[in-house]
Amino acid sequence: MKKQKICIVGGNMSGLVTAICLSKLDFNVDLVIGNTTQRQNSSRTIAISENNFKFINKLNISESLRDKSWICSKMELYTENKNKKFNKIFELDREKKNIFYMLENSKLMKILMKEINKIKSISIKRDNVTHILDQDSLKGIKIKEKIYKYNLVILCIGHNSDLVEKNFNQNKIENYYNETAISTVLNHDLIQNNTARQIFLDNSIFALLPISNTKTSIVWSIKNKLNKNNQLNFKKKIKSFASNYLKNIKFNKNIEFKNLNFLIRNKYFLNRTLLFGDALHVLHPFMGQGFNMTIRDLKCLENVLKKRINLGLDIGTDDVLSEFSNKTKPRNFVFSLGSNLLKNSIAFKKTRNDIFKIVNKSNFAKNIIFDIANKGLRF
Repeated sequence: MKKQKICIVGGNMSGLVTAICLSKLDFNVDLVIGNTTQRQNSSRTIAISENNFKFINKLNISESLRDKSWICSKMELYTENKNKKFNKIFELDREKKNIFYMLENSKLMKILMKEINKIKSISIKRDNVTHILDQDSLKGIKIKEKIYKYNLVILCIGHNSDLVEKNFNQNKIENYYNETAISTVLNHDLIQNNTARQIFLDNSIFALLPISNTKTSIVWSIKNKLNKNNQLNFKKKIKSFASNYLKNIKFNKNIEFKNLNFLIRNKYFLNRTLLFGDALHVLHPFMGQGFNMTIRDLKCLENVLKKRINLGLDIGTDDVLSEFSNKTKPRNFVFSLGSNLLKNSIAFKKTRNDIFKIVNKSNFAKNIIFDIANKGLRF
C-alpha cells in the first residue's frame, strides 16, 4: 500500500516537533518551513512541564535536549508593596522533583532541525505556501507555481497567517490584552539558580526564569503605554527588578517585543486541513502553558492517527479530524478560559494577594495546581 502523505506548514517549534513526532508513524512528511533564521536567533525561552518533557524524550532528541535544558524545582510569587519592595505570597517547592524544564528557543530549534535533517521520511521545503486548494479527493498546497497533494495538511503557522484567516477567521474567541511582552536574557554571577520567580507589579508582571547558574531569562508583560525605542530605560528597570535576586548583571541578548492577546479557535479543521499550535490557542505568557498545550494536543493527534494508519484508513477524513477535535477542544476551551479568567482576576491586587496567601497554606491545593500545570485538564 502506498504511504499516505502529510504536509506540515510552519518552521516554528510546533511545526518542527509535530513533524518529528508524526514521522515515527508510517507517513511521508513534507515540512514547509519558509525562513527560520529570525526564530533561531531569538532571545525568547520556553518552559516545558515534566510530563511533556518525558513525551518529547521519545523523539530521539533526549540526550541533546537534556544537555541544553535547565531544571526548575522551585517557584516563588511576589507582590509589590507600598515601599516598592517585593513580598513573597506563594511558594512551590518540589524538592528533588522537577516543576519544569527551561530551554532557549534558539537552542531547541537547532536541536529539532538537527533531528529532522536525519529523518529520511521528512522532506524539507524552504518556501512559502501561497494557496491551499482541493485536488481530486486530496488536499493541495501551492508553492510558487507547483501544486503538491496530501492526505492531510497541518497548519502550524500562528493565528495571524493569511492561510489561517482565509478559512477560519469567523470561528474564534479573541481578546487583545493591550500588553506587550518584553523578553531578554541576563548574565550574572554564579548562583544556585533553580528557582523561577514571578513578581506582580502594579501594572505589569515580571518573571525571572533560570536557564543556567549564570543566565536567567526575563519575560516582562507590561501595558502598551511604552516607547519601544527607549531600550535604555527598559534595561535600567530590568536591572533594578532583577538585582533583588541576581548580582553583576549584564545583558546577554537584545530586548524583544511581542504584542499579547488571547485566542481560542472554535473550528479545528476544514476539508483535510487541520489547525495546530498557536493557530488553535494563544494564552498570556504568565501561565507558561502555550507550548505545553500544543504538546498535549500532539499526544492526542499521534494516538488518533496511529489507530487509523494501523487499520489502513485514510488519515485526513472528517471523522478522523473530528475525533481529534472532540477529544482536545473541550479541555482546551476550559483551560484557556480558566487561564484568561485568572489573568484578569490577578489585576486586582488585594484579591490576588489574598487568594495566593490562602493557597500557599494548603499542600493539597498546591498539588492540584502542579498537576494541572504538568498534565493539563483530564476529563
